[in-house]
Amino acid sequence: MAGAAAWGRALRALSRRSPWGRGGPGAPLRQPPARPAGGSPDWPREQAGAALPAAGYQELREWAAREPAAFWGALGREALRWDSPYHTACDGQLGRDRVRWFLGGRLNVSVNCLDQHVHQSPDRVALIWEKDEPGTEVKITYRELLDITCRLANTLKKYGVQKGDRVAIYMPVTPLAVAAMLACARIGAVHTVVFAGFSAESLAGRIIDSGCKAVITYNQGVRGGRVIELKKTVDEAVKNCPSVKHVFVAQRTDSKVHMGNRDIPLEEEMAKEAPVCDPESMDSEDMLFMLYTSGSTGKPKGIVHTQAGYLLYAAVTHKHVFDYQQGDVFGCVADIGWITGHSYVVYGPLCNGGTSVLFESTPLYPDPGRYWETVQRLKINQFYGAPTAVRLLLKYGDKWVKKYDRSSLKTLGSVGEPINHEAWQWFYNVVGDSRCTLVDTWWQTETGGICISPRPSEEGADIIPTMAMRPFFGIILALMDENGRVIEGNDVSGALCIAQPWPGMARTIFGNHQGFMDTYFKTYPGYYFTGDGAHRSSEGHYQITGRMDDVINISGHRLGTAEIEDAMDEHPAVPETAVIGYPHEIKGEGAFAFIVLKEDITHTEHVKEELRAIVASKIAKYAVPDHVLVVKRLPKTRSGKIMRRVLKKIVTDQSSDLGDITTLDDPSVVTEILDAYQKYKTKQSAST
Repeated sequence: MAGAAAWGRALRALSRRSPWGRGGPGAPLRQPPARPAGGSPDWPREQAGAALPAAGYQELREWAAREPAAFWGALGREALRWDSPYHTACDGQLGRDRVRWFLGGRLNVSVNCLDQHVHQSPDRVALIWEKDEPGTEVKITYRELLDITCRLANTLKKYGVQKGDRVAIYMPVTPLAVAAMLACARIGAVHTVVFAGFSAESLAGRIIDSGCKAVITYNQGVRGGRVIELKKTVDEAVKNCPSVKHVFVAQRTDSKVHMGNRDIPLEEEMAKEAPVCDPESMDSEDMLFMLYTSGSTGKPKGIVHTQAGYLLYAAVTHKHVFDYQQGDVFGCVADIGWITGHSYVVYGPLCNGGTSVLFESTPLYPDPGRYWETVQRLKINQFYGAPTAVRLLLKYGDKWVKKYDRSSLKTLGSVGEPINHEAWQWFYNVVGDSRCTLVDTWWQTETGGICISPRPSEEGADIIPTMAMRPFFGIILALMDENGRVIEGNDVSGALCIAQPWPGMARTIFGNHQGFMDTYFKTYPGYYFTGDGAHRSSEGHYQITGRMDDVINISGHRLGTAEIEDAMDEHPAVPETAVIGYPHEIKGEGAFAFIVLKEDITHTEHVKEELRAIVASKIAKYAVPDHVLVVKRLPKTRSGKIMRRVLKKIVTDQSSDLGDITTLDDPSVVTEILDAYQKYKTKQSAST
């Protein structure tokens, strides 16, 4: 795309106008307070990033469990750059009140991610943008990224964006999108990044809920060789968003788009602005960003993360889970619209002064070798991706992997959903040549960063395939039974909970703190309930067994079944729907929809197509059910609740073990649905 090349030239031109020369900005760099006095292990003197003190794994683990405030407090002083030191490391208990970290401390996240590194190594590469166009990359130094960030921050301020205002970012994975996040952080605005594949209705819902004052987007996006009409989607969305005063539009392609009264050409305005922007000094507990995630209620909820605790946790986990060393090229191929992109494309790597890859394309474009060609060309050292992509690529065989030199790889990572054995073995043996550490990580939007992972660990400790295994420092896990009691011992399964606060944890749901408390702390008082089940092995290692609520995980994207049902229920011919997740060979889980039609409806296939279109329009294409089965009625209890576990048993061919169905209003409905499902399966088999 010519537009991308032009953007790259414009970026260089903007950076060359910086008055800083080869050094940093004129303002003095914020210096950290003095090191903590004794009582903890010694800190390394020459190690960049969020280094841990020089002590054994077991010693650190015990210290973090025994004295979490002292552990994280000392690490926060060491790893972050503060305007004003904090006076209390942690305050509050899980489920009883608001948990707060680093009380009294003030800092700016963008200074920690940019200025401190510009001060030391201005020409170190911060970002490598792997553009959608095959074989092309753009390298952005820390000095250039600070320059772009400041100009963008000044542009936002010029158009009235202030500290505390919310800004929606609807952009693909590009340097300008990262700069938009950091520009918000610099001026104290709160960003909410919306995945650039979401529909106009999904975007509007998030803008309205958060009360965004501005939107930052592109004219178009490009992904997998296809053009995505981002500005048109934004135009459709903001029709119903009175809070939006301005839409800032950058150019990813040369195509012209409609520009209305509130639309601002972003690069043109940035070129007029100074490359220096004084950072806003933020309280540790001020909002940094909110990110919307699906729950079981059907309405996405804005998970709120704050400044210091989130940044520290992202940086520490990035460094120690992946053994990131200065000079490594870190390749997390997640989209910035998800928490993985926030923590391990942007904030964690940049706080550590790392070099982070921005992957704009898809694993199959232009062929199934795209990831591995990128690894070879960029000499990627850590590769972090989703099991969905691994399962997809292994279907194409080993040749696309072995065609390219992957000797630079040291660590492989899996994120977003549990990884199955076949995918794990292929990832480890073929992609990693049986020599790379493979970390299967477990965490959530709400946790801010990785909570369970095989590393860090004792030197040379075993890694068991498909297991997340070990809780990170300061993460105290508990398995609970159905009566809310802690399950002791090993070789047991239960509801996975976390028993003490950690700095990266979400603080609230935007505009609904009671909902936050009810969702995460009410089920098991005194504990954070993850919503997942887990098994603790005979050796004491953890394996995630899947969701325990009505949330499914499609290609690493959490999606409430109620969200799909709400969209489908809007069709006038469909009075009732029930959506369940089922195992999918590539995506991990897929959506299977059962629908009841009005009696006079005969054109069922037409209705099914309309339903798929509605879900794609209201949510996103990835949310569209793979299967839609028409049934006469749904299995309901006498109180009217749909018994989804019966539907799940039918779809997963476990109908001989339905469990207790005595509470069904009419148990004969099971036979009806079974018959309909068997006919559907037979028809599907005949058509393939």
